[in-house]
Amino acid sequence: MNLPETMRCITVPQPGGPEAMRLDTAPLPSLRDDEILIRVQAAGVNRPDVQQRLGLYPPPPDASPLLGLEVAGEVVRLGAMASGFFPGHKVTALCNGGGYAEYVAVPAGQCLPWPEGYDALRAAALPENFFTVWANLFDMAQLKPQESVLVHGGSSGIGLTAIQLAAAQGSRVYATAGSAAKCAFIERYGATAINYKEQDFGAVIAAQTDKRGVDVILDMVGGPYMQKNIRALAPRGRLVQVAFMQGSKAELDLMHVMTKRLTITGSTMRPRSATEKAAIASALKQKVWPLLATGKVAPVIDRVFALEQAAEAHRLMEGSTHIGKIMLHVAD
Repeated sequence: MNLPETMRCITVPQPGGPEAMRLDTAPLPSLRDDEILIRVQAAGVNRPDVQQRLGLYPPPPDASPLLGLEVAGEVVRLGAMASGFFPGHKVTALCNGGGYAEYVAVPAGQCLPWPEGYDALRAAALPENFFTVWANLFDMAQLKPQESVLVHGGSSGIGLTAIQLAAAQGSRVYATAGSAAKCAFIERYGATAINYKEQDFGAVIAAQTDKRGVDVILDMVGGPYMQKNIRALAPRGRLVQVAFMQGSKAELDLMHVMTKRLTITGSTMRPRSATEKAAIASALKQKVWPLLATGKVAPVIDRVFALEQAAEAHRLMEGSTHIGKIMLHVAD
């Protein structure tokens, strides 16, 4: 396949607001031996992109400086040691960076085929959320079918993914959201909704569980939620932190951690090794991709913007009025 020498992409010459992003031109990415080159058709917009744009979340030293952590598109070139795919294959990929562009290089182990019946937009809406939820909720927290889980930020992409995957295996799911409309929406996906602006989630969990608490909490708020989360956990409960929208620091009384034998853990996805990400991809292909193919679990897309409208996509993300994923259409 004859490829162009340059591509359209979004750059951030200086950190700042959404207006700091520019539609620009750059050379196609060079391939490492274990990578594949993808012609991007769609890309997901995520909160780490916003943090990177602001200068608060720098990419790893060996990653593309461009924004973008997930894409879907067509394989157009293989690195010398890349395996599992061939030119023409339709893949979705967890990127280390560089997704806001017409082409991106990604380690082959971080790529998966489109689920059966999917198009580029739906396929691109999968990697960041599904890798994150699987690694934290099912790998690290070991959520079991007979257990209960509280998901904070239930109307976000991560929240809706966690709700669906937990409900699909038979777990009892509670989730917080900030409006009646968002609460009504997430209840359609199997969660008991808690409007955190009108209700104390700790009190609701205590009432719903006869004061026992939930087995697992997946939190992206941090800060003021930390102590309340610990109180809301059942004996041997697990708190898993995946973000800190209200700060990473909190004052804690650790007595409940000791008396209830709790586990507090968490992770970020981007710094993980290619080997770790490939292992997560393998688990997703085996255990989650069949659920996507049958429609038992599905990504929720709020709005789609053109690549050149990336600033508008970021404004929507920062406004937090969306439900589910915000996507960029890059090419047909």
